[in-house]
Formats: sequence, C-alpha cells, structure tokens
Amino acid sequence: MIQVSNLSYCYPSETEPTLQGLNFTIEPGEIFGLLGPSGAGKSTTQNILIGLLKSYDGHVKVKQCEVKEWGQDYYEHIGVSFELPNHYLKLTAVENLKHFGSLYHDHILDPMMVLDWVGLADDAHKKVSDFSKGMKIRLNVARSLLHQPQVLFLDEPTSGLDPVNARRMKDLILKLRKQGTTILISTHNMSVADELCDRVAFITAGKIRMIDSPAALKRKFGKRSVRIGYTNEQGKHIEREFPLAHLGQNRDFLNILQADSMIDTIHTQETTLEHIFIQVTGQELVV
Repeated sequence: MIQVSNLSYCYPSETEPTLQGLNFTIEPGEIFGLLGPSGAGKSTTQNILIGLLKSYDGHVKVKQCEVKEWGQDYYEHIGVSFELPNHYLKLTAVENLKHFGSLYHDHILDPMMVLDWVGLADDAHKKVSDFSKGMKIRLNVARSLLHQPQVLFLDEPTSGLDPVNARRMKDLILKLRKQGTTILISTHNMSVADELCDRVAFITAGKIRMIDSPAALKRKFGKRSVRIGYTNEQGKHIEREFPLAHLGQNRDFLNILQADSMIDTIHTQETTLEHIFIQVTGQELVV
C-alpha cells in the first residue's frame, strides 16, 4: 500500500537534511509504527506521505502512485488525524463533521455514528471551544474516518487521553485494521506501539535504525530467562533466575515448584520496546 525508497528531505531554511535515505514498505491492512523522539523526522515523513511536502528526493508511492503526482483526489483515499487539534471552535462537533464531510465526493458515514465511535456522541451539539484537549483529539480522529479512507495516518492518537478513552481509541484502531484499513501511527509512546503495531520502525536524526515486529524485537533483545520469587519453609523470601532453555529439565527449578514453598511471583525477563529503542539508537525517548 505504501512504498518509500531512499526518501530524503531538506527544509529550505536548513543546511542539513531532516530525512536521510528512508526505506520502508507498509502492507495493506497493516498497522505500522514510526517511533522516535521529538525532532527525529516522524512529522516530516508523515507530511510527505500525506502530500503536504512535495519537494522530496527519492520515491514515495501510495496505492502504486507517486505522492507528488496525485491530485486533490488523493484525499478521497487517505485520512489524517494530526496531534494538534484544528477545528472550527464556534461550531459544534457534529457541525464540524458535516462541514468537512461536504468536501468529499463520495458518500460519508453518519457523523453521529462516528462521534459515537470516539465517545463523543453525548457532546455532539456542544461547541468545540468548550472541548478539552482530549475531546478535540478524539474529534480529529472522528473527522479522519468520515469518508472511510483506505489509508489512515494517526499522529500520537492517544495523546492527552484518559485511560478509558485511550482504551477506546486503541480498540477502534484495531477494529479498523480488522476491516482492512492500512494505518501508520507516528508516536513516541512505546506502549501504544507495542500493543497496536504489526511492525515498527525506529527513527532518530532522520534515519531509520531498525524495522521489525515488536514481538521479534523483544525476542532478539530480551533476556531468555525466568525469574521466580518464593518464600521457603523458613519464611525467607528468595528470588532466583533460570535460563528458559531446557527449563522443564532444570532440577533446581522443578524442586522449587514441587517443594512446600509459597511462590509469590514468576515471570519471564521480557524487555520493553523503550529499552530496545535505547539499546539500538543510543537515545532516550525525550518528548
């Protein structure tokens, strides 16, 4: 669905390129995460992909057509939810959606239904000027879905959301993927990427450092061991770590399980995407 080949970009006011030779593909129906700290090049990459920046070097194809060669009909196929809210504040939520929906040629979804998807149905007739930041972000997402786009670009889709609405947003994104929507998420939130993305790309200083699935990355960089915490017969708490290899034949491990010990905790020593990012790039995810 998306093919990026040797993509580079330098802003006219800069002497050094912001993007340097990016290469990646996104398959139809895939959730792809572009992960990195502020200033890494995520927003520039997205702005090129959505057609806002056209003077790039390399090739960027969406639906097998170079982005700079698309006309205005490009926006019939893609949906964009920016991180910063941008609405008509004097209009209500439903009035905003009806206005933006009128810009599309094809049939749009019922605005009230889309507002319900993002938990704003009860606030449909409230002026957006009275919305919180989180509500405005959810309205951003609702607007991006009106025309049922084949490709969806989401910039920090859970930023500013409370846990309940963040969960609602994640479930909606997974539902859209199940329906066949191709989704690119730009974020510095590794837990969101870990939960939602089929594959992730680590980007720093305008270069992609690694691309793989979260599960594969954790297998590659994680510690293959299990840590068990237990209280022995003398009431002393003990923690021990055992290699996962041949764990079922490890006599010490089996003795702990079979003894009259009280097991408190047992878990694998799985790493996190954030730790992997730091290990691969040498940088922390500073917002």
